[in-house]
Amino acid sequence: MNVDGTPYRTIWLAEDGWAVEIIDQTRLPHEFATQRLETLDDATRAIRDMLVRGAPLIGATAAYGMALAMRSDASDAGFANARQQLFEARPTAVNLRWALDEMELVVGALSEDERAAAVYQRAAEICDEDVAICSSIGDHGLELIRDAWEKKGQQGTVNILTHCNAGWLATVDWGTAIAPIYKAHDAGIPVHVWVDETRPRNQGANLTAWELLQHGIPHTLIVDNAGGHTMQHGMVDMCITGTDRTTRCGDVCNKIGTYLKALAASDNDIPFYVALPGPTIDWTLRDGVAEIPIEERGADEVVRMTGRTDSGEITEITLTADGVHAANFAFDVTPSRLVTGLITERGVCAASEQGLSTLYPDKA
Repeated sequence: MNVDGTPYRTIWLAEDGWAVEIIDQTRLPHEFATQRLETLDDATRAIRDMLVRGAPLIGATAAYGMALAMRSDASDAGFANARQQLFEARPTAVNLRWALDEMELVVGALSEDERAAAVYQRAAEICDEDVAICSSIGDHGLELIRDAWEKKGQQGTVNILTHCNAGWLATVDWGTAIAPIYKAHDAGIPVHVWVDETRPRNQGANLTAWELLQHGIPHTLIVDNAGGHTMQHGMVDMCITGTDRTTRCGDVCNKIGTYLKALAASDNDIPFYVALPGPTIDWTLRDGVAEIPIEERGADEVVRMTGRTDSGEITEITLTADGVHAANFAFDVTPSRLVTGLITERGVCAASEQGLSTLYPDKA
């Protein structure tokens, strides 16, 4: 996608051919900056401290993290240590585990001398595959938006509400939930996006709104608690969110607050879609509420906030009185009964084991 007219992916190899460069998402929207990753520790920090985030991008970064690790220590012990370190960086997004499993398949019976080159190649393939997957998600989601527009007699605007960030910044390119919106806009369908701020990290306000601004898509930022109001008053035609892990039965785990949006959508008969790539499906789990581990992050993300002053200074402030205790649950689970459909690279299906098995018979 474009940043001020320059095309970017979210992760790429540096000109030297071995180091990895990323967009530092903690600096957005006030500053566009990149970071160079040279070691396993660099990649782990990028994932843990959310310089990169979004399930597909976490997986891609983990893949390149393994490549950096194999460059310095390609022994069995070195591989095992790197795998464990990266796995522990973020516990919820299943793409992280999937990417590490892919690397384990790659090294297999290879000699230590062969491992680094093979892992680098597979990491590059994972990135290219993610771009193709997300583009295909966009194509299938586009048809849902087109149907909504045709129901309006091709008059007016299709209003879409989204939560958190599931655009190209959450993937290698295109995005998941936002990819259909990009495709619809580019196809000439008038769309408008209600962007949840998505507390506590404000990834809707900081990232989704910034992306849509870069692409010229009409949007309006709203506080998280305004979603139900917009639905009650007929201002939302559909919801589309992403997911960090989806069970084989269609339960979806996404940024905290997604469940509340699904409840509001159900109460107002508004379609609630979730866009996801195949690697985000966890075929080992059935009950998302009981089985998906929910990451609990530091309280500082709740009680402190970064912003830009009128003078242009970027600073961090504290929102609460000293001594206030805060809990920071990073994700919640939306039961499949509240999900209208899952938008995947293979098509749109019901949020159920049968629906997913129809699209992914090779996995189920």
